[in-house]
Amino acid sequence: MQQKSRAVVWREKDQPVVVEDILVEAPRRGEVMIKLAACGVCHSDLSATNGTIPFPPPIVLGHEGAGVIVALGEGVDEYKVGDHVLSSFVSMCGKCRYCQTGRPQLCDQAGKATMTLPDGTVRTSDLAGNPLSVFSGCGVMSEYATLHMDNVVKIDASVPLEKAALVGCGVMTGVGAAINTAKVSPGTVAVVFGCGGVGLNVIQGCVISGAAMIVAVDTSDMKLEMAREFGATHVVNAKSTDNVVKAINNLTQGGADYAFECVGSGEIAAQAYGVLGKGGTAVVVGVAGLKDMTSIRTASLTFGEKTLTGSYFGSARPREDFPRLLRLYNTHHLKLDELITRTYSIEEAPQAFADLNSGINARGVIVFS
Repeated sequence: MQQKSRAVVWREKDQPVVVEDILVEAPRRGEVMIKLAACGVCHSDLSATNGTIPFPPPIVLGHEGAGVIVALGEGVDEYKVGDHVLSSFVSMCGKCRYCQTGRPQLCDQAGKATMTLPDGTVRTSDLAGNPLSVFSGCGVMSEYATLHMDNVVKIDASVPLEKAALVGCGVMTGVGAAINTAKVSPGTVAVVFGCGGVGLNVIQGCVISGAAMIVAVDTSDMKLEMAREFGATHVVNAKSTDNVVKAINNLTQGGADYAFECVGSGEIAAQAYGVLGKGGTAVVVGVAGLKDMTSIRTASLTFGEKTLTGSYFGSARPREDFPRLLRLYNTHHLKLDELITRTYSIEEAPQAFADLNSGINARGVIVFS
């Protein structure tokens, strides 16, 4: 059986995405088919279309989806038709050493399924029968998608799916970087470089963790105003500041306990490290180009006992953390509604990507009818 589905496909580098009808195969063993309700438009999808992430076209985009299971493959017994689920762009095999030691975001299987399902094949093709890759093993910017059950997390049906979709990437990445990776502690000082969708969620994570001072850094006054709404106590416009590191060190009176780079720039990662006080931790959250480099004074690692580390997917344990974040939303401790700048129909996907590229959205969401 094949399901016809309207989908967002990237076919050529540096060209706009296109919306077209594709065919989605029924799930095989260990797989499920989802009818999507919503999909976030994430910077990672944009990074594939501009070559920052070296994925060859054609590829069905989307990895931040929420929907309802409509079909089950053989051997799937932990889900049922009608379950509300989120896609996880990190597969979780449960067997490799990373999954076994509580670090499923680094799952070996996920690294083998960046453009396909874990078995190396896809369930998607265009109307001419040509196979289409799927972004991050998901390809959920589509009315229907078939995913491996290791890329699916069941959630409570009480949360609106267009809000829940955001948890599957941007919210998890940002909040998790603060809570899981950095382990921000109460009463501390945090600095967040970049106040887009991920940076705003790092700020949320710092608020939830009880940071006393949260400094937001960006070049856009609009984004800095949003940062205040999400919990930043101070803001710095890097465009109008001669020496950002010096200004922040003066503001924090000795340096930050935590700093987060949420842009994807080696230079800004160095700035994040530069604003740390002794014993501080800088976390690189943004995805930089493969040739980008970061330079720091090596001796400062020793004499200042500073830490420079990365955070992939917010060091997430999706089956635990997705429901946890949605509980925080239900108890009004996590802002999801406020993150959505605009919703789009699937036919408006090219505009959604253009808006993302221009930086006018905190988060755009495609809502399927």
